[in-house]
Amino acid sequence: MRAAGIALVAAVVMAGGSVLWWGTGGLSVFTAETARRESVARAPRALPDVPLETETGAVTSLAALEGRVLLVDFIYTRCPTICTVQGSDFERAREAIRADALGEDIALLSLSFDPAHDGPGELSLYAGRFGGADSVWQFARPGSAAGTEALLRAAGVIVLPDGMGGFVHNAAIHVVDRQGRLVRILDSDAWREALALARGLATQG
Repeated sequence: MRAAGIALVAAVVMAGGSVLWWGTGGLSVFTAETARRESVARAPRALPDVPLETETGAVTSLAALEGRVLLVDFIYTRCPTICTVQGSDFERAREAIRADALGEDIALLSLSFDPAHDGPGELSLYAGRFGGADSVWQFARPGSAAGTEALLRAAGVIVLPDGMGGFVHNAAIHVVDRQGRLVRILDSDAWREALALARGLATQG
């Protein structure tokens, strides 16, 4: 398991929630993250169509993006580590989408789960670190705390304070099909695999 996943499991355990199922006799050790990914792969789930505010202050929603396959990451703009690395990977994914003229079929979406801090200004600055937002890659936050909670719950994303002003959270790429269903969850650095899957989903109509 990658370091981000291990850190998440450790944080959840320290918070009092046991997320490890231990087996013997050759059985695998399953974590909450593994269970989340397997659950989505078995039974894709619809994400709630909550209002989203973009880095420009415009109001949009997931429904407005239906018709395109989405690669979604959950971030907070103050994140000094994994979010920045994943942003760089999304930048490469955007270049590949542009190069293959797939912008009408595939889009990237970075969603902040820290709307109390991440307003349009912060989202715009964050986007600027990776070349800015455009028609392929959007940056947004849910318009309310209730909307944030609904999205996190539906996607199975765990967010916990890290005790240093930041958060420990699931670092992953969430693949959403043309109908707005979360269909796969991949490692945060698996952008090539995610893009290949998105291409396949896009051709299915």
